[in-house]
Amino acid sequence: MGKRKVAALEKIEADLAGLQYKIRKDPEAYEKEFIENWQQFDAAHEQFLAAPVGADSNSLITFREQIDLIAHCAELYPQIAATFPDALKDVLTKHHAVLEPSLREKIVSSLTLLRRKDVIDSNYLLTTLFPILISTPSKSLRMVLYQKILSDIRNTNTKTTNHRVNRTMQTVLYNLVTSDRSSPKALWAVKLVRELWRRQIWSDAKTVDIMRQACLADNEKVIVGAVRFFLGGDREREEFEDESSDEETVDIKKVKHSFGINKKTKKSKKALDKAIDRTKQQERKKNAPHPLNFSALHLLQDPQGFSENIFEKHLQNTKSKLSLESKLLVLQLVTRLVGLHKLTIISLYSWFIKHLSPRQQSASSFLASLAQGTHNLVPPDAIEPLIQKIANEFVSEASASEVCSAGLNAIREICARQPLAMNETLLQDLVEYRKSKDKGVMMAAKGLLSLYREKGADMLRKKDRGKDATIGLRSGDMKQLKYGEEQAGEIEGLELLAKWKEEQRKRKRAERGLTGEGEDAEKGDGENEDGSDSDEWEVASMESSDSGEWIRVSDSEDEAEVEPDAKRPKVDQEDGNEDDEENTAGDALDITKLATTQILTPADLAKLRELRMEASIDKAMGNRKRKQETEARHVDEGLTAEQIEAPSKLRKSTKEERIAMAREGKPDREEHKSTQAIRKSKKEAEGKSTTNKEKARRKNFMMTLGKAKSKQKRSLVATRNILKNHVERSKSGGRRRNGISR
Repeated sequence: MGKRKVAALEKIEADLAGLQYKIRKDPEAYEKEFIENWQQFDAAHEQFLAAPVGADSNSLITFREQIDLIAHCAELYPQIAATFPDALKDVLTKHHAVLEPSLREKIVSSLTLLRRKDVIDSNYLLTTLFPILISTPSKSLRMVLYQKILSDIRNTNTKTTNHRVNRTMQTVLYNLVTSDRSSPKALWAVKLVRELWRRQIWSDAKTVDIMRQACLADNEKVIVGAVRFFLGGDREREEFEDESSDEETVDIKKVKHSFGINKKTKKSKKALDKAIDRTKQQERKKNAPHPLNFSALHLLQDPQGFSENIFEKHLQNTKSKLSLESKLLVLQLVTRLVGLHKLTIISLYSWFIKHLSPRQQSASSFLASLAQGTHNLVPPDAIEPLIQKIANEFVSEASASEVCSAGLNAIREICARQPLAMNETLLQDLVEYRKSKDKGVMMAAKGLLSLYREKGADMLRKKDRGKDATIGLRSGDMKQLKYGEEQAGEIEGLELLAKWKEEQRKRKRAERGLTGEGEDAEKGDGENEDGSDSDEWEVASMESSDSGEWIRVSDSEDEAEVEPDAKRPKVDQEDGNEDDEENTAGDALDITKLATTQILTPADLAKLRELRMEASIDKAMGNRKRKQETEARHVDEGLTAEQIEAPSKLRKSTKEERIAMAREGKPDREEHKSTQAIRKSKKEAEGKSTTNKEKARRKNFMMTLGKAKSKQKRSLVATRNILKNHVERSKSGGRRRNGISR
């Protein structure tokens, strides 16, 4: 075979690669060669600037190789190559539209290499690449620049947060969004901010302010991207955090074992070091403090003004050209802010009236938005016409079961946030739908009934109130809050601890023979919480001072016997009833007194945790009523159209739907296999062999025929000896004697 001829350009390339290696090894000895190549680059640069379009391919290849050489060696000769970054920036900024793709990519990678070698700083690189990103028509160049900008910001904030670079970039993005509201260039600002927020690199109020301005843009793509940031940015961040934490853990023992047994090579040594580094990194992440990740909705500076602005601009404005899907996203953001921050936008609820109809496209989304935009500070007069409209349009015997159940469920979600918006006549009519034959309608009506058993049982008929609500109304424990009234904040589960302490006091009094409530009221000042009398301690102390001897005081409270006072008059039954009413009225004061006047001991806190656990278990088992579940769900993650339509999905699913649901739970399984087939495929994937039983079962029948005939000809003595040897072998660990030796 003849010797291949090497082209001149290939020789130059090989020479430059070898020269680069020599320069990096000994910079002082090869300074002259570097100066010669710098002069060649300078000449090629001037030639390119003179004719950027008409340059031939050979000169472009030479120019590209010169750029590569100087970019790798520029930090070794800072004085000679001082103007090199400016020359590359000039070429890329002025001629990026006409540059050859390979040369253009080489210039971008060379600038990134200079940034990695600290020849230029991050501000220089970002201010060079970002204007080209938003102006170039080349899709491939845009993707390259986007990845380079993103990786540079991430690397800059790896060890510590670089506030100077972040402020500069955030100012550039803010000006890009606010300078021209109708320009589609702001979409790149939205993309960058969403990605940096997802990676938790930017998580401050300035970032949220950029997206707030993007929501007020005129371009639909920019608006949708910014609105999706507020609605799903936190969920994306949590998913990314879960993905990064769910990386495959490395088994160091297994890696070390394989490294000790197998042939020792550089590749295996590198794999071992990499596995050790990854394990150390995972341990550092596990022990690192968890950052405070505030939601973007909580970092808004003026949620009231922001909600009013986007509502007036994108929803109320008849000249808005947004599609229905985009308007639904904006509506969901507005109502989410209204419900989360308890804002007041009265015109929002009157705007809903024309959209509350079963014939409206995406009607369930409008119902969900209305429900999550309601809170206890909204005037009931503004919500009551909407509930009446939903009841008239959705809830009727002529409506389909899906429509009726969605309407009832929407009314329940609205009333869970503002119970005062419901009138008594309409509530009693809606509750009657619990007798419907359709399961979805029946469950939705029962949900509304159970809600008002907790929130406003006095609006229900006596037969619909239930046992707990009737007892609560009779005793005065259950009271409906007035408009604008808030429940006082308290320690969670404190009422359980107060009730338990009261039961303990009653039990101890009963054991001591003090069963009267009047006695307890008069002796309440003299008794401590544990039932001990302070007067007894004073008498004992005086007697001990007179006699000068020790007096034995009983430790247990049960041994102390206190005789009832015979001179105390009996309490009339009427006075006792009055005391009962006063006690029930002062239960709330007792709980507040327990929280403000007494110090909870470690034993009290342990008992409080135990009572909380019992209450949560009872709640999960269905023994306690749900309390504020809908409000808590609304604050955390909002309300969706799927939750409004949930009761309509309670019908029995078809066979095809059940098969599809089963396949969703097992995405890795391509086809149905038995358990043995799955085990076999796992063994084959792990490289394991089959057992002797499987091999014997798969053996050719003609090969086993001779052994079967010989078994039939065995005598009883031979059979006995064979079985005996088999038992001995099994005890000793088989033929290889892996177990107990003889």
